[in-house]
Amino acid sequence: MSSLSVDFVPPGLKVIPPRLAGDAEVVGVGDDLSPDTLLWAYRHGIFPWPMDGYPLLWFCPPRRAVLDFDRIHVSERLARARRHAAFTYTLNTAFDQVIARCRHSPRPGQPGTWITPAVEAAYCALHRRGHAHSAEVWDAAGELVGGLYGVSAGGVFCGESMFHSASNASKFALLFLCEHLALRGSSWIDIQVMTPHLAALGAAEMPRSEFLDRLEREQSRGLTLFDRG
Repeated sequence: MSSLSVDFVPPGLKVIPPRLAGDAEVVGVGDDLSPDTLLWAYRHGIFPWPMDGYPLLWFCPPRRAVLDFDRIHVSERLARARRHAAFTYTLNTAFDQVIARCRHSPRPGQPGTWITPAVEAAYCALHRRGHAHSAEVWDAAGELVGGLYGVSAGGVFCGESMFHSASNASKFALLFLCEHLALRGSSWIDIQVMTPHLAALGAAEMPRSEFLDRLEREQSRGLTLFDRG
């Protein structure tokens, strides 16, 4: 049986199997944000996305964005800025700070953020279980100036959100993370929904069915992307 079958669904969710969802983006509903439910969802290509006025919705878009490491485009200007930046980089040393900064970062064109207090608490709990991870960027004074976080879904990293308070720091965090994952045998990450920022770095979209096939193949490799703390 496929590792992405939905024969079992956590009791706190009502889910349509993503392969049967047609053009729908929303495949589930349910307020359960427990670590077990989150991990089950990510391993099936599903992620939560709170929206005002609705119960908690769970998504698996018909077009999925991914970033292949061999397609990453780093402009000469960005590469030069990275070489000269007085930054240091870490993994999983400030997860709670990273998600809090992501939650409070202004987002042009958006009235707020989908990272509600309940979502923040849920991912922090998932981090403590060893399944949610962060990459951090620190300036020379030891201040956190950029970062991102996401979920390791059975050997596939699923990016969630990023922030920066110094120029290019979120891009540098992403590049640092991709380099780390490549050393662990990974070759791509799930970025869920395309943005201009990620498209400029080389991200591309694929049909949902192709993404789910790829997710299943990658999970079958059994990669360990991060050391357990």
